[in-house]
Formats: sequence, structure tokens, C-alpha cells
Amino acid sequence: MRQIPRALMCAAAIVLTGAAVKAQDAATFFKGKTVTIIAGSASGGGVDIYARLLGRHFQKTIPGNPGIVVQNMPGAGSLAAARHLYSLAPKDGTSMAVVLSTALFDPLMTGQDLTSYDPRKFIFLGNANADTSVCITRKDAPVQSYADLFDKELVVGGTGPGSALVDYPVMEKHILGVKVKLIAGYKGSNEVSLAIQRNEVQGICGLLWSSAKQQYPDMLKPESLVKVLVQQDTQSLPVLKAAGVPLSMDFAKTPQQKQAMEVFLQQGSISRPFFLPPGVPADRVAALRKSFLEVLADPELVAEATKASLDIAPQTGEEVQKLIDKLYATPPDLIAFLRKGMSAP
Repeated sequence: MRQIPRALMCAAAIVLTGAAVKAQDAATFFKGKTVTIIAGSASGGGVDIYARLLGRHFQKTIPGNPGIVVQNMPGAGSLAAARHLYSLAPKDGTSMAVVLSTALFDPLMTGQDLTSYDPRKFIFLGNANADTSVCITRKDAPVQSYADLFDKELVVGGTGPGSALVDYPVMEKHILGVKVKLIAGYKGSNEVSLAIQRNEVQGICGLLWSSAKQQYPDMLKPESLVKVLVQQDTQSLPVLKAAGVPLSMDFAKTPQQKQAMEVFLQQGSISRPFFLPPGVPADRVAALRKSFLEVLADPELVAEATKASLDIAPQTGEEVQKLIDKLYATPPDLIAFLRKGMSAP
């Protein structure tokens, strides 16, 4: 009987020693290296803001304290950045990306072949914030409520195919039957915001709340040029619920519409995903996942985020991976219905 505790102590010592060796291995590898964070958006967008926020603090928590560089790679709603990381970036832990979540669900929604690009194979470090998308309109637009969209047309600005600013209005038009006219081709959400100010378009849909607060800091005030028309999520943000802003999915009239909205809007729960390419060694993955959660709890980062009105609500890499796998297991008939909307002009 005396040998059992001794055996357990020996086993624990072996485990702890192994963990220490792995941590040391990661520190040895990263020391003197430069880690590149690829931001799948233009400068100034929400993805870029979160990439640079982590970039300013990440060095402190990664073993070996490597240099950190943020590289913007806009295009196709972050799909260009995601595909680059998947196929071309080094698979040693020195390259990671943060993208719009739509880039992670592109094959699911469009039916693209998973052979050349399978987001399920990314190694997720975690998610910096679970955000809510919103539709914002000029107060002088003919559409004054989301219910009006079933009778009146709203002209909204968007970027390119695969971006939330295109996918959200297109999909809600397909699923719910709202009257939205999309003017796409703007470089980023900042450019759409300028177009709204010039009255070229009447609004923007699929914009993350964290980005909206940056671009329209007074939008909940009476003197604001714009207002929040609807929340595009499965749950209300307390501040928007208090302001009386409804959820678009509450306008679903049939079980199929409700199920389709629930699946499509789930991507909002991983708004700022950070991930590695497939094939990164396990010890470096473990070190970076630990470092990711530590840096998001760093008092200096939290203070900077609070000052900039940026929300931080971390999820682990394992949690993000589980959600990705769950959504890719959506029943085929529901996926077919969603893909029909994505393939519309």
C-alpha cells in the first residue's frame, strides 16, 4: 500500500517534468524569432484593431519573447488571408492570423471543395471576443424599422464577396425576404461609413458592434446621423436590448427560416478568431494557446482595450474548434438552402 502513493508521486513528477521540458523547448524555439500576425482586413478595420492590440502585448507572454509584426492582408472578406495561412505561411508557429469569421465558413456556405482549403484543420488559439453584428442606417432613410424592410427598400454598402458586409444582407434577404439593395465594392467598413456620411448609401449591415462603436461613437445619442436598425445575432446585447433594438432572427416566420438564421448567425460567436496553420508542432501550439489567454488577461492590454471601448471576452482554442466542427456538421438540406442564398447575384 505504501508503494501506491510513491508511484503516483513518480508519475506526477514525470508529467511535470515533461511539461517543463515542452515549455523550455517552445522558449528555445521562439527566442530570437519574429511572429507574424496576419490581419485579414485593411488598416483601421475591426480585425486590424484587434490584431494590433495583441501585437503590442503578445511578446510578454510567449515563451522566448519573440518579436511581433502585424501584416495586413485584405481581400475577399479575409478569405485571402485565411487561404494564405493555410497553404503558404510557415507551419512552425511563427505565423498566425485573425480574420472575419465568414472566411472560416466559406466552404460550408458556398460548397467549395475542402481539398484545397479546409478551415476545420486550422489550429485555433482562441477567440478574443464574441461579438454581435448590427445593421446601421441613416436616420433620414425611408426605412425606419426592420419591419419596414418587408415593404420598403434599403440601400446598403458592402465590400467584396465573402465578407460579412455582403453575406449578412444577402443572406437575410434570401432567408427572411427583406428588401435590401447591396452596393458592393468598397475597400472596407471605413469606406462604407464615409459613403453613408455622403448619402451615397443609406446603411451598412453585418458590421460588428466593436467596430461600429469605433466608427459611430455617438450612434445611440439623439444627435447622431445614424441609428442601429437591428441586431444580427442569436442573443441581444444588453445595451442594445435596453435601447429597444430587435433581433433580425425574431422576424423568422417558418421553422426553416428560424433554423437557417440560427446556423448562419452562429459565426458571430467567434468574431475575432486567432489561429495557426495546420501542422504546427504540439508543444508550440500548447505554448501559444496558453500565451493567448494570458495576454488577453494582461492588465495593460485590458486597460488599453477599455480606453478604446474594445470588448474582450476570450474563448479557448478548444471551444472555437468545437464550434467549427459543429457547424460543419449541419444537416445537408439546411446547408443546401443556405448555399442557394449565397449563390444568388
